[in-house]
Order: sequence, then C-alpha cells, then structure tokens
Amino acid sequence: MSPPSERSSASWHGTTILCVRKGENVVIAGDGQVSLGDTVIKAGARKVRPIGNGKVIGGFAGATADAFTLFERLEAKLEQYPDQLTRACVELAKDWRTDRYLRRLEAMMAVADKSVSLVLTGTGDVLEPDDGLIGIGSGGNYALAAARALIDRDDMDAEAVARRAMKIAAGICVYTNENVTLESL
Repeated sequence: MSPPSERSSASWHGTTILCVRKGENVVIAGDGQVSLGDTVIKAGARKVRPIGNGKVIGGFAGATADAFTLFERLEAKLEQYPDQLTRACVELAKDWRTDRYLRRLEAMMAVADKSVSLVLTGTGDVLEPDDGLIGIGSGGNYALAAARALIDRDDMDAEAVARRAMKIAAGICVYTNENVTLESL
C-alpha cells in the first residue's frame, strides 16, 4: 500500500461502512455519498450488497473500481470454498497481497455471513472483531463508536443500531450522508 501522501484523497474520502452483529442477526450498512475531493459527485451510491448466492453481505470503502474488482474476486473464492467465508477471505487476502495488480488496489471490505464478520485489507489482514462490530471508511470510526454505545440497548436490534449509528456518523463526517443502504442476514 502506498504511503498516505501518495494516495488519492478522492479514493479514501467518501464512505462509511458499518457492520453490526447482535443476537442472531447481522447487518451491514453503507452511506451513499461519493466525493471527489471536496465535491459530492453522487449521493445515492450502493456500497453494500449481497454476495455468495445471498449467504454473505459485504460493503466497501475506497476506490469504487478497485472495490468491484475485490467483490468479483471474493465471489470466485466463495464459489471455490462454498459456505467457508473465512477461508475464502484468507485466500483472497493472499492473492491481494502477492499479486502485482491486486496489490495496487485501494479499498477495504467488511463482509459477514451468519457466523462471522470480517475486515479485509490490502495489507493481507483478515480481522474478526471481538464485539461483532466493524466500521471502515472515512466515517467508520464515528459509526463504530456510536454502535458500541448503542449495542447493549434492549430496545434496539442490529438494524436499529446500524441505522442510528450511521445517522450519527453522517452528522459528524463531511464525507458521509444519510442515504443508507442496508443488507441483513
């Protein structure tokens, strides 16, 4: 991965992705804002989608074309290792780290199935959080902090926590809006 000074600000500022696992449910939510520098290019982008025949949900932060490439690669790994999300992610991370073309991709992914939530990075990391919460992108830490504050509320399910946390992040991060796409399992 290139140093921060060499990265394009347009590819690293423009999204908030949040994964919330609570009880038997898991959701991934993403805002719809796409920014180029300090200009909003699109307000309703879809950065969260089901993959792996609908058994996996994923969201991306970073360069859009790079993220689509990673989604396609993960789909192929899931076909190769059906119902084995962790194995598919580890194999993708190996490719991402060693392949000259993939190494230059600037994106991160949050993915989840019924049993595991993972973060994938271009440095070869496949990370499972202890608390079932993941936040990536420019507003990811704001959404993550809000979700951690809300997760123990008995009156909120995973979707309600995600929606409220995304609204809080949108009120803080200028690269995040309130047009939320949410997928759940």
